[in-house]
Amino acid sequence: MTILLVDDDPIVCLSLKTILEAQADIQVVATGSNGREAISLYRAHKPDLLLIDIRMPEMTGLEAAESILSMDAHAKILFLTTFSDDEYIIKALRIGAKGYLLKQHFESIVPSIKTVMLGQNVYGDEIMTRLPEMLIKSTRTTPPNLGLTEKEYQIIEHVSEGLSNKEISDILFLSEGTVRNYISAILDKLDLRDRTQMAIFYYQNLKK
Repeated sequence: MTILLVDDDPIVCLSLKTILEAQADIQVVATGSNGREAISLYRAHKPDLLLIDIRMPEMTGLEAAESILSMDAHAKILFLTTFSDDEYIIKALRIGAKGYLLKQHFESIVPSIKTVMLGQNVYGDEIMTRLPEMLIKSTRTTPPNLGLTEKEYQIIEHVSEGLSNKEISDILFLSEGTVRNYISAILDKLDLRDRTQMAIFYYQNLKK
């Protein structure tokens, strides 16, 4: 897989490049030091994944990620930062990033990248334990008439609890295929990208 690495600390950048390229199946195609470079390098290399810091000069990683996702909705972006601010984490979730990791947990970087490449989202344990509270505390909006069925509401609730399709199917006495179909229909109905955005939507709009 190809990775674009962007961090304004050259020592961190070099260390990450060394760690990543020690893996036989990972190639770092380019490195950058700010958000503007991230955008131009992403356009030039079309990497499988962008690993990017948040606080950087000229343009932040969040601003760069939002710009990249606006031109490529399927971009896989993983934030790696020393900052666990609630505001940054919620923003990363809202714009559609695939994960948010803290730099002090270096050992989780490679497994997290591989997890994202398999189509899943990743967040460190520390962030996952705080996430429900963060989402509830963030601004709650009044949803329009969404036309959700009771079953769709139940599935959204279970997805927000982090349950797998298999676990949901066992609870609701449905096949896994039916659960997958429900989730696809819900994502389309609510104009959401993935399960993480579904969980955000639940905590901000539906949780009582």
